[in-house]
Amino acid sequence: MRLPFVVIVEGKNDRHRVQQILSPAIPIYATYGIPGTERLERLKKEAGHCQVVIFTDQDAAGQRIRRMLREVFPDAINIYTKRSYNGVEHTPVEYLAERFRRFGLIP
Repeated sequence: MRLPFVVIVEGKNDRHRVQQILSPAIPIYATYGIPGTERLERLKKEAGHCQVVIFTDQDAAGQRIRRMLREVFPDAINIYTKRSYNGVEHTPVEYLAERFRRFGLIP
């Protein structure tokens, strides 16, 4: 299992969904929409030297946020959900866990 890592999602509902499969010790940060320079800097500071995991929706806004985050965190692990799930917050917990296991992030 890779540790330490932090997860960045789009909003509080996404954070709540991902919290269902991760240890409470793993920080989950939200962009709260399209992040500005100040928010990106804060995320960079919060992530510190941890491995970053980007998990955003597959819609246009989510893809834009992912591109912005990849510029700040070029070595980040990118996890994707299916478009048919209509976002991270609606992704089944079992599928979320499988995606995180695939990268060795959870047992």
